[in-house]
Amino acid sequence: MTKAELVSAIAKGAGITKKQADAALKSAIQAVSGALKKGERVAVPGFGIFTVRTRAERKGRNPRTGAEIKIPARKVVTFRPAKELRESVK
Repeated sequence: MTKAELVSAIAKGAGITKKQADAALKSAIQAVSGALKKGERVAVPGFGIFTVRTRAERKGRNPRTGAEIKIPARKVVTFRPAKELRESVK
């Protein structure tokens, strides 16, 4: 599903215009992104939980030279789907 298809589905389901649905979607994405940047967890009942985790520093190899390199620690966004979402996909 593309963003345009999602906007259309939101507009149809909520009985609003596509322009309003697009603004609502952008606002929701900004709110989730902002909370994750602050390190907060975002829980959407029936959908899932977004969290930020720190991936530890690790060793890797340069595939071209075979030399060992250090991959620095970094933050990643994780998503854990809610039980309702998992069961609806089965």
